[in-house]
Amino acid sequence: MNSNNLKDRLEDSPTNDNKISRRRFLKLTTASTMTAGLTYSRLLSAADRKHPNIIFIMADDLGYGHLSCYGQEKFQTPNIDRLAAEGMKFTQYYAGYTVCAPSRSVLMTGLHHGHTPVRSNSGSSSLLDSETTVAQVLKKAGYITGGFGKWGLGLENMPGAPSKKGFDEFYGFYHQVHAHFYYPYWIWHNDEKLMLNGNDHKFDQYVDDVLHEKTLDFIQASAKKRQPFFCYIPSIIPHVELAVPEDSVKPYQGKFPKTTINDPRPGYIGSDDAYAVYAGMISRLDRNVGQIMSLLKQLNIDKNTIVFFTSDNGPQSGPWQPLRDFFKGTGPLKGSKGSLYEGGIRVPFIARWPGMIVPGLTNEHIGGFQDMMPTMAQLAREKPPQNDGISILPTLFGKQRRQKKHKYLYWGGAATRAVRMGKWKAVKPDKKNNWELYDLSRDIGETNNLASANPEIITRIEQYAYEAFIPNRKQIGGKWPHISEYVRGDRVDKLKKDN
Repeated sequence: MNSNNLKDRLEDSPTNDNKISRRRFLKLTTASTMTAGLTYSRLLSAADRKHPNIIFIMADDLGYGHLSCYGQEKFQTPNIDRLAAEGMKFTQYYAGYTVCAPSRSVLMTGLHHGHTPVRSNSGSSSLLDSETTVAQVLKKAGYITGGFGKWGLGLENMPGAPSKKGFDEFYGFYHQVHAHFYYPYWIWHNDEKLMLNGNDHKFDQYVDDVLHEKTLDFIQASAKKRQPFFCYIPSIIPHVELAVPEDSVKPYQGKFPKTTINDPRPGYIGSDDAYAVYAGMISRLDRNVGQIMSLLKQLNIDKNTIVFFTSDNGPQSGPWQPLRDFFKGTGPLKGSKGSLYEGGIRVPFIARWPGMIVPGLTNEHIGGFQDMMPTMAQLAREKPPQNDGISILPTLFGKQRRQKKHKYLYWGGAATRAVRMGKWKAVKPDKKNNWELYDLSRDIGETNNLASANPEIITRIEQYAYEAFIPNRKQIGGKWPHISEYVRGDRVDKLKKDN
């Protein structure tokens, strides 16, 4: 079946729209099974086309403005730029939340932040047996599944561990603190520890390089099996600490003002040439993306592989705000990681699939991480569990008039909240302050609060926020670990002496 015929099937098929009302969500949380009720075989018949391979690359704390295809001017990201040039670049796409674990929970479950099970960033909160991930849906559809990087949705002894959530293979970090370090002396491989020789008291193995090699091995091995694969790459770059091998720093030494940024967390690595190191970190991620794309072509699976690229939230501020400001990491957006202004939640989002996605397009469709569950399920011709997402395949395939749209997007808890409704964006910074309202079509930087002039819009926003937020279930989790569980050497020895 040629690509045009596959796209044409969208004209005769419903797109996925499994949004959950407040009443329906409460009902479904007690149900034993949850089904979507849409017939995906009408869109993608197994007799017509093989399941596409799916690669999902997610950077860690990469801002909207950190890529040259999104306006970065101080350094270039040519390989990610090529993804955008050969695919579709989204300008109004949103992370699941403004910090790590909740954002990943939205991505994996397809439930927005008001419904998703893991909403805290404790590092050890876990998904439960009853909560289904994208990987489980794809595995049911016959996919080989692999993950390489930061998980954050359950430790090795919890029901949310990757091996219990649909991954045949997972290399990396289950706890967020583990993922803070670029030279740990061990990482997880499924439920066993993989020791990284040379990282006991030296910096021999840069962990993202290790994970990248495992990623390439997985893709190559999966291609040989002639079975569709899902490769999830939640990279830890460019989350601080500030560390990258010298060959990535060298091109930027002397190019930027030499600036010292010390990490305030005891035992973490800072830098006396922070701008050069930070640019080098993002460049290394870009290099990895290029190598993945080259491998797909070498294996002759490029045209049957859809690749997504995004970030889990906006860039870090606090002690690292000079990095954000110098590189204009949020572009024209206000706020950063931890904030529900645009800079904390609007992220780069790129999709590429040769022959299926028209190259070089920029799209203003408003979507979010919850859309990945129905989108990937539709690609795999598998029914997803009930979710808050809408498949974006019509947009990707150039059938914009068939694309269903969100009535609103929601983030937040009982106090801090945000709602995107068409051109409007509302933010409630905390319990004490009133809603703020911005017209993003005219004010992308959220500088002109229009709440007092639009009381009827605020009323609608408040209603949406009420219906979107369901009190979170009881969380299960463990203790906050000491860094000595993950790193060794002088930085840990010094902490022991100080204590």
